[in-house]
Amino acid sequence: MKNKEGIANQKPLIKTIRFDQKGKMSVYLEDGRLVIVPLSFFPSIRKLSTSERNDWHISNGQIIIFKNCDDVFHLEQILGTENQYSYSFN
Repeated sequence: MKNKEGIANQKPLIKTIRFDQKGKMSVYLEDGRLVIVPLSFFPSIRKLSTSERNDWHISNGQIIIFKNCDDVFHLEQILGTENQYSYSFN
């Protein structure tokens, strides 16, 4: 059997995030992918100041938490495939 190419067997995990482009969030994944999303999809992040946007941490490789934001953001919200990924708080 041939080896399958692609990312089908990769579990997406967040490596880091950046706000390099105006109005966008860049999400770097451990497997080398880069996902850039408009902040218009995340109004609670968009309303944070620049310094507040830079005060975040990643939990479980799939959850982004900002210190000054009540919302918690899951990788599935960024990828838009919530029915394909599950998350646990272990």
